[in-house]
Amino acid sequence: MSSDFSIINLILLVVAIVVFLKLRNVLGRRTGEERRPFDPYAAHEQSQDNDKDNVINLPGSRTADAPRDAATEAPAPQIRGVEPGSEIEQQLTELTLADRRFDGDEFLGGAKLAYEMIVTAFAAGDRKTLQPLLAAEVFESFNGAIDAREKRGETIEMSFIGLKSGEFVKALVNGNQSLITVKFVSEQTSSTKNQDGVVIEGDPVTVREVVDIWTFERDITSRDPNWHLVATGGA
Repeated sequence: MSSDFSIINLILLVVAIVVFLKLRNVLGRRTGEERRPFDPYAAHEQSQDNDKDNVINLPGSRTADAPRDAATEAPAPQIRGVEPGSEIEQQLTELTLADRRFDGDEFLGGAKLAYEMIVTAFAAGDRKTLQPLLAAEVFESFNGAIDAREKRGETIEMSFIGLKSGEFVKALVNGNQSLITVKFVSEQTSSTKNQDGVVIEGDPVTVREVVDIWTFERDITSRDPNWHLVATGGA
């Protein structure tokens, strides 16, 4: 019985060795056709090289060595609420190429928060909140209006009901400066009272729709990611 068992084991061992050697011959040998590990960066460069090799120049077309228009060939920023193929989408694409830190959705969300903060802070005469959000010239203008109001003994009672919309109007890169104009539509109640508490302007009860068009600016070479309000206007 022991002898039979040893013979069976020996046969199984020989079969295993044969199978192993065949697998090694098949799997352990490179043919030169195997896929290389995927590297997205190398793949992108290889794709560009292949495009150059396969270019067929047609009369009047851009040659392979002609400078590329990065703005038109870059992917769209895919910003919510921005119409594909629109002029503002093109402008935001150019801005994104110039300022790699720019994120359209993030910017618009921050701009909406800044709008409410600035409107309410101005009504309350809160210079401390206003100053870091405004460019120097705009702050001086706001500060002057607050000073004049305080000298007359007037106060503003304002309630910010809500922001109905905020949308991009224009985007521009001018040298190192990025400029973005946003249209805000909000609902507010606002009234101005004199030193005796009498309403001399506005209505503390009626909700009004207010349309503001503001422009923000940032130095794209600066490490400071914050944008500052540089211009205000109405529709």
